[in-house]
Amino acid sequence: MRLDSMAKSTVAALAIAALIIPAASHAQDAARVRAAVRAYQQANDVHVLRELTELLAMPNRASDSVNIRRNARHIAQMLERRGATARLLETPGAPPAVYGELRAPGATKTIVFYAHYDGQPVDTSQWASPPWTPTLRDKSLADGGRVIPMPTQPGTVQGEWRIYARSASDDKSPIVAFLAALDALRAANIRPSVNLKFYFEGEEEAGSPHLREALTRYRDLLSADLWIFGDGPVHQSRRQQVSFGVRGVTGVGLTTYGPARALHSGHYGNWAPNPLVELTHLIASARDLDGRILIDGFHDDVRPPTRAELDAVAAAPSADSALRAELLLHSTEADNALLMERIMLPALNVRGIAGGGVAQQASNAIPTQAQASIDFRLVPRQTPARVRELFEAHVRKQGFHIVHREPTPEERLAHERIIRLDWSGGYPASRSDMSSPAARAVLRAVEMGKGERAIVVPTGGGSLPLYIFDEVLRTPHITVPMVNHDNSQHAANENLRLQNLLDGMQVYAALVAHLGRVWTDTP
Repeated sequence: MRLDSMAKSTVAALAIAALIIPAASHAQDAARVRAAVRAYQQANDVHVLRELTELLAMPNRASDSVNIRRNARHIAQMLERRGATARLLETPGAPPAVYGELRAPGATKTIVFYAHYDGQPVDTSQWASPPWTPTLRDKSLADGGRVIPMPTQPGTVQGEWRIYARSASDDKSPIVAFLAALDALRAANIRPSVNLKFYFEGEEEAGSPHLREALTRYRDLLSADLWIFGDGPVHQSRRQQVSFGVRGVTGVGLTTYGPARALHSGHYGNWAPNPLVELTHLIASARDLDGRILIDGFHDDVRPPTRAELDAVAAAPSADSALRAELLLHSTEADNALLMERIMLPALNVRGIAGGGVAQQASNAIPTQAQASIDFRLVPRQTPARVRELFEAHVRKQGFHIVHREPTPEERLAHERIIRLDWSGGYPASRSDMSSPAARAVLRAVEMGKGERAIVVPTGGGSLPLYIFDEVLRTPHITVPMVNHDNSQHAANENLRLQNLLDGMQVYAALVAHLGRVWTDTP
């Protein structure tokens, strides 16, 4: 009995040691990688910034076929400089995707790093500096940032500096950060722990209309154990977050019709129907001031959050009060409900309303028509087709006759209220399993890169067509973002806080260096 007891004690001690020794080893490796990246940044920060500005200087609208291919070729060359094989993946009618591959001797896991290199449209009149002339400022424009020259001496880049350009945050900087992380590891003779593949899309901001075809065509080439997405911002507290899902999205344009010509509001007010009034009443009937969607049956398909998702929301720090102060908001919807909670719910957003004129352009007239643009953000189990069906039923219930092209004079005379609806397609939401071995390994590797726990986010606020990856590739996907939350993506004066670029290098280097090992021993 005594020998049996001793044997049990020995087994227990060995089991504890088996846990402690890898943990200690991982801590040493994590510190080594962090130190290697910091040393590389100190010696090469100017080079990294220069590589980013070269990429940002290329106009990148998906519809600009000449410049979008210029971007793609440039990124392929960036991959090749790191020893990766690179090629352009062609799909008829689409900008090319940039594919790269870098194998690691002995690695048993393969990840694909995704980012997109196309950008949103720009209105240059709204920008403080030209959108494709990367401009460095000593702090944000909101804080009175001044234009400063690009640095030339290594080790002089300051974290609070910001670079202003289209796609500075969405989504060219993750590409540069990931590749610079590879450079830092190579300079320190640290081998990747995973095989790497790269997929850089060229029409994400155009709605990814060819993505399914592209993924299907190149399915075998893109096989992997996990996709890592670099899109989106870190938490508003500036802490690293890891996101396991995205909202879906669909949009619709609405046009209501009034008189055939603009009418004097004194002569015809309270007699001729006003299309702006009809449109605003319709919108108000679909959404209340707290953001709840009032369309019959809209919430029937919504999958409630799981207990794990609710626990993640409860564990995350709240930056809501600071955000309200930053944005000059006295209060936020639903009695100051948490932002992360609200992102778990569907939303109806009014993107814009137009009709008549205001300020100096105002006239005492009843306009001929009014327009609005709406987007719906969707959660799991909702589909764009079902949302369209429910919204159109609601519009009819409000007394409108619906058309999907310009109404004829006969139709306008035949119906008391007529509305044109122009739908923009869209896609459903997607969420990955937060408890999978891959998820646990990513969280562990990110923690090793940052030296602190990451914030776990069940669903990010933005939308990506990740459901296509689910349906075509059936591979888990996790988003590890790096850019600042106040980056003005999709808007004028998009920017990147340079500390986020440096932090992104740390996180991506940790994923490359540690993920393959912690994937096998993460409990």
